[in-house]
Amino acid sequence: MNNLKSMKDQQLNVELLSWLAKLLFVGVVLALALIIFLQSCNKSNSFAGRYVNSAGSEFSFAQDTLVVEHVAAKVYLIHRNTGFQLLDESGRPGKKQVESEEWTADYDPETRVMRERRHGKTITFNNEVTEMTVVRRKYQRID
Repeated sequence: MNNLKSMKDQQLNVELLSWLAKLLFVGVVLALALIIFLQSCNKSNSFAGRYVNSAGSEFSFAQDTLVVEHVAAKVYLIHRNTGFQLLDESGRPGKKQVESEEWTADYDPETRVMRERRHGKTITFNNEVTEMTVVRRKYQRID
């Protein structure tokens, strides 16, 4: 009789442990899913960073850097630094010149477009936020 009771207790313990293992597994999977979701939301909505573009012609060469900074709910400050060199008649670069300016832009999550306040420039980002487009000029994210 004791042997039968002991076997039933062992079977009950095995079932309980099996149920607890399944519950623990589901909890771990849900926690990982939540962490991945929160990371992807944070990353995809983060436009803050440094973006660069280089351009040149027979007359000049320019490097543009835009630093995007999140300042309020849907407001971003963009620091633009442009270094350029004019080329002389023989194609040699002259002295490097630098210009800086700051833009304030408002982001509309419905259209996924930022609009610069002063001149109304449209600013968009690809889905991975690795590329930024200002009007038609594309910038690559470097950090």
